[in-house]
Amino acid sequence: MKKMFALIAAAIVCVSASAQVQFGAKVGFDMTNFWGKNVEHGMKPSYQAGLVMEYKFNPNFAIAPEVVFASQGGKFKAVELSLFDLDISKTVTYNTNYINVPVMLKYYVSPAFSIDFGPQVGFNVYSKVSIKGEDKPLDIKDGTNTVDFGLGLGGTYNLTENAFVQARYTMGMTKVFEGDYSKEKNGNIQVAFGMKF
Repeated sequence: MKKMFALIAAAIVCVSASAQVQFGAKVGFDMTNFWGKNVEHGMKPSYQAGLVMEYKFNPNFAIAPEVVFASQGGKFKAVELSLFDLDISKTVTYNTNYINVPVMLKYYVSPAFSIDFGPQVGFNVYSKVSIKGEDKPLDIKDGTNTVDFGLGLGGTYNLTENAFVQARYTMGMTKVFEGDYSKEKNGNIQVAFGMKF
């Protein structure tokens, strides 16, 4: 038994010695929307900011968990009928904001560039809908699902040992809102800049 523990400890030390761990932060610009059957697909400019970590097992593979605040949602034109049968459209904007925790598996095609893929779980912080021309946004958090699951695919380019740029698309796999008739799922195009320390 003691020999087994000694072997496991030795293996952990060897892996830790050969692996490279870096921590950092990133900020980015997003274009978000809702997708799904019979769902409006208007894009909404958004943003993200958070912390990153990268654990590099060898020159080709790494795992990179993140904790990111992301402003998500979408916008579309709602049409109203006027007294004279003229269509009047108003912009409706949904702000569904999350603390997202993606865990990306990174494959380094070259020392500077990796292809990133992995799951993401998001925790809804608050949800509001606003209509252009109306004074106050409506709180819809009670009708928003608390947890959002998705899959991300993208790439990271290391500008230097510490600075990187990143592009990713995350597709939500679960419904954003509660209810049988709700079909909306999150979509998020992300472009970010970050620093590792």
